[in-house]
Amino acid sequence: MMKQEHIQQIGAAVAAVAEKNRINHFYFVACGGSQAFMMPAQYLFDREIETPASIYSSNEFVHRVPKALGQDSVVITCSHSGNTPETVKATEFAREKGATTIALSNVEDSPLWKAAEYPIHYDWGKEADASDLNKGVLYYLIFSVLHAVSPREKYRKGMEAVAGLNDAIEKVKTQYAGIVKEWGKQYKREKLIYTMGSGANYGEAYSFAICLLMEMQWIHSNAIHSGEYFHGPFEVTDYDVPFIMIKGIGATRPLDERAYDFCRKYSEKLMVVDEMEFDMTGIDDQVREYFAPLLAGAVLRSLADEFAYQRGHDLSVRRYMWRMEY
Repeated sequence: MMKQEHIQQIGAAVAAVAEKNRINHFYFVACGGSQAFMMPAQYLFDREIETPASIYSSNEFVHRVPKALGQDSVVITCSHSGNTPETVKATEFAREKGATTIALSNVEDSPLWKAAEYPIHYDWGKEADASDLNKGVLYYLIFSVLHAVSPREKYRKGMEAVAGLNDAIEKVKTQYAGIVKEWGKQYKREKLIYTMGSGANYGEAYSFAICLLMEMQWIHSNAIHSGEYFHGPFEVTDYDVPFIMIKGIGATRPLDERAYDFCRKYSEKLMVVDEMEFDMTGIDDQVREYFAPLLAGAVLRSLADEFAYQRGHDLSVRRYMWRMEY
């Protein structure tokens, strides 16, 4: 069950959004893994409401200066540490433009916390309940916002489903434990691994590529959108080229199926996380498409942990990040 302090902080942010006479645009703004974890939120808004929603890397948001950004806008930012300079600046920039600013962070009273009108805290660590982690807090926020601007039973079900995240994640991690161990052993010496996904899952594929593989394991990678696979990337497919694919259960599954059918013919190194196999008891059918990526992400995180163990390369090791000016 989510902590009361998180519910109260989300409630204050949602009340501010509900009080707006008009909303012209929702912006999700962050860097790296924080941006990636908000990609499913942008997908969800795009599918569910007519108000436009966009996602930006923080620095580009500031330099691009979206024309629609203003007092009728809602900007949701995130930085785990709360001190990512680009995201702090993006939040300050949005607030100067008159937008309603909501920020998620693990650190209270950080620069980001102070920059936003409505800061929201989330927990971190293995002991925390999934409902209080970044993804659980984000999902409770976005379904609450949707319910406020366009009340539907479906969105209430989405809010309720956050409470069942912990059990669902533990089930899928147990289900894939043996497979993940085998993948870790089999692919630990690979120098390059591609990741693939679409729709609500693309953020998980992207995050795994740029954060868990490139940043934390120094393995070359690239996130390939399943729908883009046949428009260039499939030319690199060969029997010894490894791919990790997320097959979704939502609207874009046909894209994943098409890419999978081709890739499996020509690559002998295809790892597949199929959301159709997940036990999602406790999560309403209407919102499973949106919650499944969180479970797929848990499987991929387990794989990253296994790679770290097999390769003797702890996920916390960095060469440049936080170690020098850049």
